[in-house]
Amino acid sequence: MSDIENGLGVVDIIVFALYVAIIIGVGLWVSRDKKGSQKSTEDYFLAGKSLPWWAVGSSLIAANISAEQFIGMSGSGFSIGLAIASYEWMAAITLIIVGKYFLPIFIDKGIYTIPEFVEKRFNKNLKTILAIFWIALYVFVNLTSVLYLGGLALQTILGIPLMYSILGLALFALAYSIYGGLSAVVWTDVIQVFFLILGGLLTTYMAVDFIGGADGWFSGLSKMAEAAPEHFEMILDQSNPQYMNLPGIAVLIGGLWVANLYYWGFNQYIIQRTLAAKSIAEAQKGIIFAAFLKLIVPFLVVVPGIAAYVITTSPELMSQLGNVATTNMPSLAHADKAYPWLTQFLPVGFKGIVFAALAAAIVSSLASMLNSTATIFTMDIYKEYIGKNTGDHKLVNVGRMSAIVALIIACLIAPMLSNLGQAFQYIQEYTGLVSPGILAVFLLGLFWKKTNSKGAVTGVIVSIPFALFLKFMPLNMPFMDQMLYTLLFTMAVIAFTSLSNSEHDDDPKAIALDSSMFTTERSFNIAAYVVVIILAVLYSVFW
Repeated sequence: MSDIENGLGVVDIIVFALYVAIIIGVGLWVSRDKKGSQKSTEDYFLAGKSLPWWAVGSSLIAANISAEQFIGMSGSGFSIGLAIASYEWMAAITLIIVGKYFLPIFIDKGIYTIPEFVEKRFNKNLKTILAIFWIALYVFVNLTSVLYLGGLALQTILGIPLMYSILGLALFALAYSIYGGLSAVVWTDVIQVFFLILGGLLTTYMAVDFIGGADGWFSGLSKMAEAAPEHFEMILDQSNPQYMNLPGIAVLIGGLWVANLYYWGFNQYIIQRTLAAKSIAEAQKGIIFAAFLKLIVPFLVVVPGIAAYVITTSPELMSQLGNVATTNMPSLAHADKAYPWLTQFLPVGFKGIVFAALAAAIVSSLASMLNSTATIFTMDIYKEYIGKNTGDHKLVNVGRMSAIVALIIACLIAPMLSNLGQAFQYIQEYTGLVSPGILAVFLLGLFWKKTNSKGAVTGVIVSIPFALFLKFMPLNMPFMDQMLYTLLFTMAVIAFTSLSNSEHDDDPKAIALDSSMFTTERSFNIAAYVVVIILAVLYSVFW
C-alpha cells in the first residue's frame, strides 16, 4: 500500500480492459447459435442442461458474491467484525443440506423455475403470487442494491458520478448476458470467480501486510487482533452494540438458518444453475465445490473491512498513508466505503486486478438476476397468461426484452438508495420480512404430505403482517429472532389450516418421497464431512 491519487493508472486500465474484453468475448462466443438451429427455452434458460460440476460451483459463487459482499459485507466487517462471517460459513452447511435433500426433488420434477414447482405442488394461484413477488424482489431490491453499491464503489475509486457508474455496470452486464442466456452467464462466471478470488486475496494480503509493517503479514494479523479484539469475536454478547444485528448463539441455532435455507434452497437465480447441470450427481458435486469456496469468502471480504477499521483508528498508520487517506474515509456511519477506500492505496497493476474483481462480483450477479427475472416472467407469467401457444424462439425474445425492461427500472431506482449505513445488514433485514413465510411453505410442502394449497396461501398471506408486527412493536428483538419466530408461526398456521380443510389424509399433490432420492455419492459425503470439520475448527478458534 502506498500514497497515491484516486483513479486507475495506465497499467490498471490495460488490465481492466483486458478483463472486459475476455468476459464479453467469451460471453458472445458461447452465446452463438448452433449451426442450423435457434435457441430453445431449455438452451436459453437452462443452458441446455449441460453444465459440469465445476461450472455449477463457480457460477453459484459468482452469482452470490456481489457488491453486497465486497462492499456491504466489508462494511459490516468494519462495523461489526468477523461475526458477520457467519453468513458465509453457515452457508457452506446450508449448501450441503440443499444438495442432499432439496435438489433431488427439484430435478426429479424437471422444473425451469421455483414458481413452477409451486404450481406442481400446490396450485396456479400461489405460483403466480410468488412469481410476481420474486420479480418485484429482484427488480426493486436485488438489482437496485447491487447497482447502487457497485456504482458507489466506482464513484469512490474513480470519482465517476453515481448515475454514470450505474449505467456503465448495467451496460456491461447486458452486453454479454442478454443474447446468450444462462450459458453466457455461467461460462463467464467461471472467469469471474478467478478474478474476484484473486482480487480479494490481493486486497486482504496487502492491507494486513501494511498493518504488519516491517514485521510482515502474520504480524499484521496479530496487530489487528490486539488493536480490535472485539472485531474477532464470532459470537457477540448482549453488551456488544452490534448484538441486535447478530444476536449471539441465536445466530447459529436461530434466524440465520431461515435466511440461508431460503436463499440457497429456493432463490431462483441461485438454484437455476443447479437445475442446468448434466445430472443430479454433477449438480451435487458443484454444490459441494461451492461450499468449499464459501469457507474462504470471509477472508476475501470481511478481513479487509476489519483492516480498514484498524488503519483508520490508528493515527500512526494513517500518517503513513498521507493526505489521500482522508478522501472518502469510512466511518461507522458510512462503513460501506471501507473496501473502495482500501483499493486506492494498492500498487499500479494490482489496483486494476482488484477493480476487475469488483466488477466481476457486480456484473456476474447482475447477469444472474436478469436471467432469472427473465426466466420467471417468461415461463410463469407470459407463457401462462399471455402467449400460451408461443413458440420457443418468441419466448426467448420475450425473455431478452423482459431482462432489458427490468434493468432499466432498476437503473432508475438505484440512485435513490442512499444513506443505507451497513447495506448488507439492511438487505438481510428487509428480505427477512418475507423469506420466513416462503420458507415455511416450501419446507412443509416438500416434507409434510398433509400440507395443502389453502394452508400454503394462508401462511404466505399472514406471515408478512406477523413479521411487521414483530419488527415495529417495541419488543427490542433482533431481526434474526424475528425471522425465526415468523417461520415457526407461519408453519403453525399452515399446519392448522391444512388439517382443518383436508378431505384426505394426504394432499393429492403431495410429493412421494423415497429414501433412494437422497442417496449421495461417497465423494459428496466425504467432502461434506470435511466442510463440517473445517467449520468446527474455525468457530473454535474465533469463538
